[in-house]
Amino acid sequence: MTSQPDPEHEAERDRALSVRDRTAELPRDTEGAPTVQAQARGELLALKSAAQFVCTRPDGSIRPALASGEGFYASDTRHLSELRLTIGGLQPVLLSSAMESGHHAVINATNPALPDGPARVPQETLNLRQTILVADDLYYGVVVRSFHPRAVATEVEVSLAADFADVFEVRGVGRRTAGRLVPPTREGDLVRFAYVAVDGQRRETLVALHPSPRRVAIDGDQVHVAWGVELAAGAEFELGLTVEPVVAGRASAAPSAQASAERLEADDEEWTGACGRISSDNELFDALIDASLRDLHALMMPVGDSELPAAGIPWYVAPFGRDSLLSACEVMMINPEVARGTLLALAGLQAGADEAWRDAEPGKILHEVRTGELARTGQIPHTPYYGTVDATPLFLMVAGGYYRWTLDLDTMRRLRPALDAALQWIDRWGDRDGDGFVEYERRSPAGLRNQGWKDSDDAIMHADGSLAQGPIALVEVQGYVYEAKLRIADVYEALGEGGHADRLRGEAAALRVAFNEAFWMAEEGFFALALDGAKNQVRSVTSNPAHCLYCGIVDDEKARLVGERLMAPDMFSGWGIRTLSSLSPAYNPMSYHNGSVWPHDNAIAAAGLKRYGFDAATSRIAAALFDVASGARDSRLPELFCGFRRSESRAIVAYPVACIPQAWAAAAPFMLVQSLLGISAYAPENRLIVDRPRLPDWLGSVELRDIRVGEARVSLAFNYSASGATGFTLLEQHGDVRVTMSA
Repeated sequence: MTSQPDPEHEAERDRALSVRDRTAELPRDTEGAPTVQAQARGELLALKSAAQFVCTRPDGSIRPALASGEGFYASDTRHLSELRLTIGGLQPVLLSSAMESGHHAVINATNPALPDGPARVPQETLNLRQTILVADDLYYGVVVRSFHPRAVATEVEVSLAADFADVFEVRGVGRRTAGRLVPPTREGDLVRFAYVAVDGQRRETLVALHPSPRRVAIDGDQVHVAWGVELAAGAEFELGLTVEPVVAGRASAAPSAQASAERLEADDEEWTGACGRISSDNELFDALIDASLRDLHALMMPVGDSELPAAGIPWYVAPFGRDSLLSACEVMMINPEVARGTLLALAGLQAGADEAWRDAEPGKILHEVRTGELARTGQIPHTPYYGTVDATPLFLMVAGGYYRWTLDLDTMRRLRPALDAALQWIDRWGDRDGDGFVEYERRSPAGLRNQGWKDSDDAIMHADGSLAQGPIALVEVQGYVYEAKLRIADVYEALGEGGHADRLRGEAAALRVAFNEAFWMAEEGFFALALDGAKNQVRSVTSNPAHCLYCGIVDDEKARLVGERLMAPDMFSGWGIRTLSSLSPAYNPMSYHNGSVWPHDNAIAAAGLKRYGFDAATSRIAAALFDVASGARDSRLPELFCGFRRSESRAIVAYPVACIPQAWAAAAPFMLVQSLLGISAYAPENRLIVDRPRLPDWLGSVELRDIRVGEARVSLAFNYSASGATGFTLLEQHGDVRVTMSA
């Protein structure tokens, strides 16, 4: 039986294809460095649960005047673009704001001087306590408490708006949504905002008001809700909003704020309880660990039947292949289930066909997937978009690493088709010219020019500052392929395919020889950033070769020179290793990838330096990032910061649109701890290895508890001695595991 075409569906498809055709000549501005607005955003309160998140100013407000990422978002769409609180017609005075968890914040404010009939309410006599909670919905509450000796009468007003902007549009890209805003309406104690996208999808924002307000005024796209407040001395008044995002009419009865808070708190406890625990004698270091663990959990998001870490708030709350995989790698020691969920989720989205529009080839792991209007209507190719050269070898590398820690062969069997396809992609599609190296070149007109982790347009350039022309073989990608084949060989051997495992090990050995010859710059004593399309070295000095140390592809005699250059003044700023040497003509400490400092990049570098025996450099990087976190709000590491010399400032120079929290920055401290202590695991032999543990003098003792190796658990204590040596003690052991130490 032949089905009849659906006219509405065909019309939507035709509209999407038409939009796609029109994008062919548009600027490729969907990725890379976020746009820095003329009035760049300050540090925001960023809260997230599942796929919903909110960004507010420290005073709890969302204001549309700055294109800063502020708003309440669901499914890549901003469902609330304005939330402003006034009392007596005036803005409250902020006292403090704090994140209680990754999904809950509390803001305290007070009143300016207010008119109150013939008298006045002096400033600082009313306390306004705002609470913001993100679950499936957004809960916003205000408690006004009077400390005035006489009765007070005033008015509290909340102004609201919803623009339904696509997150890419908010970020400042050149494309714009083209749907229709529906004028807001009031239905009793419910305010309804609505939008009909160009593809016909209807979205709504429902705002439930409690208690019934004194008045609701609709002014164009804005809604102003006001409550009369009459307070005796010491009395308080409470109001609340429940903001529900609705797509295609799928509204549901929202649980109470208290019920949602209790559920989220239980989820926090369950997730934290499943992680290994790190504690020390340094309160500031423990605060960094706690903040990182909280942020990592907040960034976890569901994808199918699994979950993985979203890349960061506000710009990257979506599945990202590279970011999610590197984050999983960084936290493998304390929670290998992050890796398992990430692998299963990405395997379910692995490319199965060759499609140039999305830079997809069979077996390739995605770069990013989006569900907003720009993606649905074909203006951007993120459905998913596969323009990443490193996610596929990283997928294999993380799979092999997960197996080494857990001995979970059942998951490897489940992943087997995806592993096979990823290996085939490396050999067929990744090695575009058959020279043994994996390259990339954009095929999508709306895709990324550069497809490594430094993916801004100007990130891959020659030593003279000219842009490299593709296909591009990045230095770190060859390291990922090398380590991926070695690690995944263990998996194939465990699956009974010793011949396949031996071939993979042989291919890795051949790649190592070819790599050390083709990428080495003898006069620089360093590795080139890449090979360009003519097989010429891209001779910029960058942080990328540090990833090759982490992967073990660097010959021993070259590693010393690489380590020395990474820690030389042109590369090490005092706050961390720069992405590009300050001696380069392209160096800009305020750029996204050409001179900035990234915590995850430094954590990988520290681990690589440790692997080759440069313990002092590992400790120096760890100390620098600890100092960054110690001076940061809530003890959190940002996505990146500017690469100015430490001697030029007593604090880091912030990058204005860095994501905070950001997954691989939140995960970086765990890899740093693992590197300092020299910890690795090989579950097939029931071993946890401690290799040259070296605590810095600012970290006198560290305890690791419930570290999983296979089915076993182990707890260890490490202590720094006055002689500079670090010893360790086995505290607990559950199951079959041997702890061995290398001097």
